Amino acid sequence: MDRLDAAGFLQTWQHFDADDKGYIEETELDSFLQITLKTFGEQRGEETRDDVRRLKRTEGRLQIEELAAILLPEEENFLFLFRRETPLDDSVEFMRIWRNYDAESTGYISAAELKGFLQDLFLQHRRTVTPGKLEEYTVTMMKIFDRNRDGRLDLNDLARILSLKENFLLKFKMDACSLDDRKRDFEKIFSHYDVSKTGALEGPEVDGFVKDMMELVKPSLDGSDLDRSRTALLAHCDLNQDGKIQKNELALCLGLKLC
Repeated sequence: MDRLDAAGFLQTWQHFDADDKGYIEETELDSFLQITLKTFGEQRGEETRDDVRRLKRTEGRLQIEELAAILLPEEENFLFLFRRETPLDDSVEFMRIWRNYDAESTGYISAAELKGFLQDLFLQHRRTVTPGKLEEYTVTMMKIFDRNRDGRLDLNDLARILSLKENFLLKFKMDACSLDDRKRDFEKIFSHYDVSKTGALEGPEVDGFVKDMMELVKPSLDGSDLDRSRTALLAHCDLNQDGKIQKNELALCLGLKLC
C-alpha cells in the first residue's frame, strides 16, 4: 500500500488553498480527506478521518500544519515542514552549497557539516534560525535519514529537502513537439541553469543540470554517479574544452541547431 507523501499532500492542499493562506475551511474538509486518504485503505482511512475531525477548529478553519502532522508519516511531515520554512527549489543553488561541504566529491557529508549546510541554506534565503532550532533540524535529519547510523548523509538524502516543485526538466518533452517549440523550451532550460547569465554553464550550474537529468532516469542519486555523469557530459558537450558548456554546445548535444 502506498503512503501519502509530502509532495502528494501539498499538491492536494494547493487545490483547496490556492492563495496559500495556510488553512482550509471546515466545509472543505470532507472533500480534502476523500482525496488524501485514498492511499490509506478503508480501515486506516476511517481512523485517520476520525483523528482529523477531533482537531480543535479555529473559526471553522483547519491549519495546514495540524493536518500534515496527522496525515503524513514522521519523515514526510518533517520534510514538508522544513520545505515550507526554507523553500529551496533551485538545483544549481543546492549543488553550489553541496560542493562547499563535499569538496572532495566523496558523496557524503558528516553530521557536523550538515549543520553548516543547513545554516547556509537559511542564509541563502535570508532567513534567521536560532542555534537551538538549527541543532534540532540537524539532529532530526540525522535521526530520520542516517539509517545505517554511520554519522553521515549522502547526496540522495540531502536532495530530498529540495522544495516540492517538480524536477525542472519534467516540464519539457524535447521529442514531442515542433522544432520551434523545442527551441523555445531549450531557451527556457538554458536560462534556468545559467544562473550567472554568462551564456555558459559552469561549476554548480553544470552540477544542477546533471543532477536533474539523472533524476529523470534514476530516482536515487549517488555522488559518484553524479561525478561520472558530469565528466561524461563535459567530454561530450565541451567542444572547445574550456571546462564550460556554452549555449550552442548544449544545443548540439540535444540535437538542436539554434540558427
